[in-house]
Amino acid sequence: MRVAGQVVARTLEALERSIVPGMTRTVELDELAEKLLAEEGAKSSFRGYRGYPNTVCIAVNEEVVHGIPGDRIIQSGDIVGIDVGAIVEGYHGDSAITVPVGDVTDEARRLLRVARDALFRGIAKARAGNRLSDISHAVQQHAERHGYSIVRDLVGHGIGSEMHEEPQVPNFGKPGRGPVLEAGMTLAIEPMVNASGYEIESLPDKWTVVTKDRSLSAHFEHTVAVTAKGPDILTLRREETVRR
Repeated sequence: MRVAGQVVARTLEALERSIVPGMTRTVELDELAEKLLAEEGAKSSFRGYRGYPNTVCIAVNEEVVHGIPGDRIIQSGDIVGIDVGAIVEGYHGDSAITVPVGDVTDEARRLLRVARDALFRGIAKARAGNRLSDISHAVQQHAERHGYSIVRDLVGHGIGSEMHEEPQVPNFGKPGRGPVLEAGMTLAIEPMVNASGYEIESLPDKWTVVTKDRSLSAHFEHTVAVTAKGPDILTLRREETVRR
C-alpha cells in the first residue's frame, strides 16, 4: 500500500504542476494521469468502478467530489480538487488535494487552508487505542470553529485490497464512539468542507456532486496506516508539510 500511495502522491504532484490557467482542460489532467499511472505499472482505482468513466476525479469550485473530466477550461481564480486512486499489485492508495489556480480570493485560500488542516487534525487521532469517531470529531470541530460546514452525506473509508472497505469514516460526530483503532488498520480520511451549508446534490451526470447552495467546497484526503507509533501517511507528497 505504501508503494501504491507513493504512486498516487507523485501523480498528484505532476497534475498540480501541469495546470495552466485559461489553457488546461480538465480532461487533459485525466489523460496525463492515465499516462503517469501506466508508466508506474499501476492502474486507476476509479476507472470502471461502478461505471465511473475516467481515471481521476476533478472537482472545480462548487463541485465537491466525483467530477467527470471534460472540456471545461480551468481559469485563474478557480479552486480545483484532484482525486487520484491507484492499484499496485492488488492494493490501493487514495489521496486528494484541492489547489488554488492563479489569482484566487483570500476567502478561497482560507477555505483550502482550513480544510487541509482539518484533515491533519483527523489524521492525528488515527492512533491505536483511540475510537474511530475521534477522527470524525477532530475534523468537524476544526472546520466548524472557522465558520465552515462538513459534508455529511459522504464519508471516508477503510482501504486495502479493495478501494472501499469497512469501516466508514465520517467527518463529523461525537468523540469516543465506534470501533477501537488497532495497529494495522488502513483508512482513507477525507474531509469535504463547504464554505456555506453542508447540503449537497448530484448533477444530471449522476456522478458530479455539488454544494446545494453552490458555495465553494474543498476536498483533501490521505491514506493512513494506524501503527503502534501513531499514524503513518502512506500518500504523503514530497513537498508536503504535515500540520498537526
